[in-house]
Amino acid sequence: MNTRTGPDTGEVDFGRRVLVLRHRRIAVRLDWRSVVVCAVLALAAAGMAVLALMTGSYQLSPGQAISALTGGETGLVHDIVVEWRLPRVAAALVFGAALGVSGALFQSTLRNPLADPGIIGFTQGSYTGALIVILVVNGSYWQLVGGALLGGMATAVVVYVLAYRRGVQGFRLIVVGIGLAAVLDSLNTWLILEADLKVAMAAAAWGTGALNGVSWNQVLIGGACIAVLLLLAAMLSRPMRQLELGDEAAASQGVRVSTVRLGLIVVGVALTATVTAASGPIAFISLVSPHIARRLARTAGTTLAPAAFVGALLALAADYIAQHVAPTPLPVGIITVMLGGGYLGWLLFIEARRRL
Repeated sequence: MNTRTGPDTGEVDFGRRVLVLRHRRIAVRLDWRSVVVCAVLALAAAGMAVLALMTGSYQLSPGQAISALTGGETGLVHDIVVEWRLPRVAAALVFGAALGVSGALFQSTLRNPLADPGIIGFTQGSYTGALIVILVVNGSYWQLVGGALLGGMATAVVVYVLAYRRGVQGFRLIVVGIGLAAVLDSLNTWLILEADLKVAMAAAAWGTGALNGVSWNQVLIGGACIAVLLLLAAMLSRPMRQLELGDEAAASQGVRVSTVRLGLIVVGVALTATVTAASGPIAFISLVSPHIARRLARTAGTTLAPAAFVGALLALAADYIAQHVAPTPLPVGIITVMLGGGYLGWLLFIEARRRL
């Protein structure tokens, strides 16, 4: 296909191809390449999910796993697939998508590729809130969600206030967040050291990020919260893209910069806190997912849907490696740290070579 455009060829470049969906007065424009990327990632995640449902101490065939999902199996096979393995697979997909979108929101809002809730302290704040609920009041799951949400929001408020100087600059907010994250890490360690040994060991294991004890109740409650938050993120995606042009350019287009930025941060923190309450802090998914999504979709800015699909696939693949490839079963958070650290090192190496 001839891709040359310009006055010499007589062809006009109309930009990237888009898919327009219309329903009455509502129209949605979708980038064709992003749609294809999301479809491929969804197929990969579906294949990974079937593999995870098949694998375990009781091996199943692909036909048995799919048949159990569609109601064609009863007895032991149904219990293994639907009651034991499916909640974990669903949690990895839903929580991974939430972390991917959370990272995309922060990287776009702060216009910094290193902006990640785990780096700027919001994940640590959610962990602190959940730890207080576990160690002090031994609360229920709803109380755990509330503690994680309050901890994350309180951290966001402190970071926002300390970084505010006639507006919020992304670099200043990241520096303040890194400092507060170090303080919260120390506080979390002190809380665990002061706790009863049995409770402290359980809290420390949960703090590495694990999907071992996730039940259908947690998946459904967390999934409902995440669905609402993803809808809010989609509604804010248009002003978010305008913010990427700069505050002055966005304001000239009618965007209320401070209000939109605050809304994006609140949604991002809430997504992180919801995942943390259910599984503990799972690192690096929110950092690397937007990077990979941007490279696959080849978009100029951050896009939410590809980041969500990449996050879901990464979380599920990391959990499969943690359970079935590692010599002994590990928390998924350990695998995401290893994979994310390797990707970050590769990214820094590529950037250094480019500047030589």
